[in-house]
Amino acid sequence: MTMEDDNRPARQRVALTGISSRAWEHPADRGALTALRELRGFDDVVRGLFGMWNERGFRLSYLAGAIRVDHRQYPRVHGLFAEAADSLDVAERPELYVSQQPIITSKAIGMDKPFIVISTGAVEKLDDDELRTLLGREIGHVRSGHAVYQTILTILTRWVTNVSWLPVGVIALRAIIAAMYEWWRKAELSADRAGLLAAQDPAASLRLFMKLAGGGDLSQIDTAAFLEQAAEYEGGGDLRDSIHKIGMTAFSSEPVPVARAAELQKWVDSGDYGRILGGDYPRRDDDRDASVTADVKAAAASYRDSFHDSPDPLVTFARKAAGGAADLVGSAARGARNWANGRGNNGDGA
Repeated sequence: MTMEDDNRPARQRVALTGISSRAWEHPADRGALTALRELRGFDDVVRGLFGMWNERGFRLSYLAGAIRVDHRQYPRVHGLFAEAADSLDVAERPELYVSQQPIITSKAIGMDKPFIVISTGAVEKLDDDELRTLLGREIGHVRSGHAVYQTILTILTRWVTNVSWLPVGVIALRAIIAAMYEWWRKAELSADRAGLLAAQDPAASLRLFMKLAGGGDLSQIDTAAFLEQAAEYEGGGDLRDSIHKIGMTAFSSEPVPVARAAELQKWVDSGDYGRILGGDYPRRDDDRDASVTADVKAAAASYRDSFHDSPDPLVTFARKAAGGAADLVGSAARGARNWANGRGNNGDGA
């Protein structure tokens, strides 16, 4: 940390007592998860197939080759982890490990008892507010049940290599993995919201995205230029760029940092973030009464709004094509109706 960081006044954070994960879950993410959770016995089947050996293996690998965080090991990280958990009212914190990796990365793994892993790069390159944000987003993943499905996705991607000699098997697995990647990219948007609620510092979230994109030295990066870059990515270029973006993201587990920054800013601008800090948010006690139908409708509305508002050239072309098709169908229907009416009139006069 710099001297400027040391002199920065402590930020007062609101404890979001009893907050439900529904408060930060992106509609598309929540709709997909709700549908999965409503399948009777789905999680039991998943745990039965993958849980016993693989979860133990994952945890043992980090127990053997990483540092488990507590008040004696990485005490700074331990303190920030506790603060992020307190903001999200998480009393029972998952295990946290620091693994040797030079880049900024983090993940939540496991099924019965998920745990969190962050990199040494994150510890070294992030200031306290940024690291609190990163830890908060992984707590959000755990609270939303994402760790289960991320673990499944990790296992399936390994299986693709093992069964690559079976054409049918690999095609089926790749289709499943592509669908899970689409869901996971929405889950990452949910986690970004959780990280913001944990740290309650939008500037820190933006700095985290900037560091994920360009490393740890923000003295060489301009915030306004970064947001301009996000806007250009979202809507710039032509159809060829849109096709390239599809290829970039189809088998990617995370949205690109500039897109995540833009999406989180939209959430803040919508007023939802401010309302939650003001105490207007769903409570865990009401989770059982949550409407599955409402979640699915919210997911559909989210995709519909994204399609309607997106400046992406391919989406714009699709909107125009859909509108043109609707106009064509309408014209054909009107022509058929007029023809039928005219024929009917002729028939009456014969």
